Amino acid sequence: MTIDLFLALITFAFVTSVTPGPNNVMLLASGVNFGFRRTIPHMAGVAVGHAFMVFLVGVGLMGVFISYPPVQFALKVVSAVYMLWLAWKIANAAPPAGAQRAGRPFSFIQAAAFQWVNPKAWIMSLAAVTLYAPGQEWGAVAWVAFGFLCVGWTTTIIWTVLGLGLRRFLQKPMALRVFNYTMAALLLASLVPVLFQG
Repeated sequence: MTIDLFLALITFAFVTSVTPGPNNVMLLASGVNFGFRRTIPHMAGVAVGHAFMVFLVGVGLMGVFISYPPVQFALKVVSAVYMLWLAWKIANAAPPAGAQRAGRPFSFIQAAAFQWVNPKAWIMSLAAVTLYAPGQEWGAVAWVAFGFLCVGWTTTIIWTVLGLGLRRFLQKPMALRVFNYTMAALLLASLVPVLFQG
């Protein structure tokens, strides 16, 4: 992969990763509810998990979606159910002072596994491989995955720090409740274009 192509990939990865979506909404909410340090495993799981997903999509999983459309439908159903559960968890998150007692942020494994039911992560992975590793050669696919790994750390930090910055404004229970309900609604809204396209 040439330097110019890799820089184009990094730009694509940054723009698609930093825009609002399920991962970023959840990181923002985790920053508010649990703070930066406790959200680090979640951030790592998103960055590493999505890069690993991009690699696997590039070396073969894309063919499964093309050959078996029912697999796509099944993923949408599982994603919708899981997102409903996550939205409920976010809407009912404990206040920051009580978060240590009443809730837990995503672990590394949970955040990495979440990528597989995150429709935005699938779309980003399929688009990146199609655009930047069209021949699906292992070397090119590895570079695409590496680009997303580098960018993923940056964007997860941005969204968690945004949440941390909001934390002091959300000390009142009512303000936090409104924030959590809003984040839950945004999480569900981020899926509408994906789940109902076509």
